[in-house]
Amino acid sequence: MLRQGFDGFLGLLFIAMLAFAVVALVMAAMAREDAYRAADKQNKMFWLIILGVTVLVNLLLPMLFLQIAGLIATIVFMVDVRPALKQVSGGGGRRGSSSDGPYGPWNGGR
Repeated sequence: MLRQGFDGFLGLLFIAMLAFAVVALVMAAMAREDAYRAADKQNKMFWLIILGVTVLVNLLLPMLFLQIAGLIATIVFMVDVRPALKQVSGGGGRRGSSSDGPYGPWNGGR
């Protein structure tokens, strides 16, 4: 019974790792090539290959060592590369204060 619960947990963990890798792959594909160069990161093709191999390993070859290596690559992309790409592309956070509405500040410009 304990083994069954552990196998169920591992199954959910593998699905979560696959979903995380797919999301990272889609985000890497949507970013512009010149943003990778401007952020001084590896080129777009490098990340597409690494994340694509990670997705394939998670789908076709469920070996824990390879899946953990892919998870590390996915985490590096999401924590290091993606924020740098967002900053270079101009999507780096909110502009203005919390009292800004769609047409300017709601507090009379204070």
